[in-house]
Amino acid sequence: MTSRGKGSGGPLVRADRRSVRRLVVTKQHLAGPTPSARRSGILEVVRDLGYVQWDPVNVVAPAHVLALRARVRGFRAVDLERLFWKERRLFQYHAHALALVPTEDLPLFRSLMRRYPESLSSSWGAWRRHARSWIPAHAGLRRAVLQRLQRGPQRLDQFPGHVRDRSTPGGWGSTSDVGAMLFHLQMRGEVTVVGQDGNQNVWGLTRDWFPDPALREELSEEEVEKVAAQRAVRAQGIATPSEINFYYVRGQYQRLREVLATLEAEGTLRRIEVDGLGGPAPRYIHREDVPLLEAIDDHWRPRISLLPPIDSMTCGKERMLRLFDFDSTMEMYVPAAKRRWGYYSLPILRGDAFLGRLDPKVDREHGRLVVQSIHAEARAPRGPEVAEEVRGEIDRLASFLGVSEVVFPNRVPEAWQRSLR
Repeated sequence: MTSRGKGSGGPLVRADRRSVRRLVVTKQHLAGPTPSARRSGILEVVRDLGYVQWDPVNVVAPAHVLALRARVRGFRAVDLERLFWKERRLFQYHAHALALVPTEDLPLFRSLMRRYPESLSSSWGAWRRHARSWIPAHAGLRRAVLQRLQRGPQRLDQFPGHVRDRSTPGGWGSTSDVGAMLFHLQMRGEVTVVGQDGNQNVWGLTRDWFPDPALREELSEEEVEKVAAQRAVRAQGIATPSEINFYYVRGQYQRLREVLATLEAEGTLRRIEVDGLGGPAPRYIHREDVPLLEAIDDHWRPRISLLPPIDSMTCGKERMLRLFDFDSTMEMYVPAAKRRWGYYSLPILRGDAFLGRLDPKVDREHGRLVVQSIHAEARAPRGPEVAEEVRGEIDRLASFLGVSEVVFPNRVPEAWQRSLR
């Protein structure tokens, strides 16, 4: 890697694509040392990533559980539950989508909450305009929901009048006016998720859930955007403005271009050019990560990981194609007849390259992990040692899930057949 030229924030950084890939993987806690302390390791990962997307679909395990398992050595779901429900050091909010975020970041999110829906940018489409009119038009419902929660935490189905008769605010599934109001009240910071009952959220009043001092501090709008933009760049290794906006805090920047210009002028962010990575948009790297990029080959400690379909590593399809030549399309919402890889396919990341993906399902009745299909990327290495690594990671996943058997399909990549059976 070399530097040349001179920008307002310092020399332009130049790097090859392999070095950048390794930086990205390392910043995502998918290479290098793995946090070993259980609860502290979980907090370290969520803090560094900015968020871990929450998704309770339990074909294998919930996506947030799989994401943390891939990054934290000795991860236990019970430690996550304790951090969330007992210690209250994590909470749910919309950072990328609905996500786990550190409670220590409440000052940042409270600023967004207070300004909602004006905190939303144009990338939300018509949603800001819809929220502006919908919330005041349902003022009576808002009062009724808050009064109900004054009696104590409630599941959605415990609210009078809840009937699933309309699309959810996010566009997935169905809900009711009560469900829509809870979404808006969560965005405004008036209610929060305080527990789980089966697959249902339990809702409570935010003021009753968090300690009073945590609800007093709030960042200014300018501070929010400066902090958030730096978090997005650091978590991704490098990022364009659109990748910053998409990653964290998604679609809630009002003056991102001006903020990036300020951070570059201060020298906090540096421009980076990556060989073979085109596109007109500028790319940024945080100044504190330039030394890591320069020494990435010396400190490179790769490993193999099975990632959930929904993961902060793979959340930008165009970014994945440009950097890793990997199609990260998630097929959960693709009609069955059009799926190529499977409903809940898990990308296989080895070092700085994606080897392929497998589509597993837990057969809880018989205690088996059933691999319904497995696919290798065209450029994936075919040696037996690679197949053994893939098999080893599948076995470790089965052990984590508490199942005693792994069942493979009849057809697997030819070079991996000896190990995957």
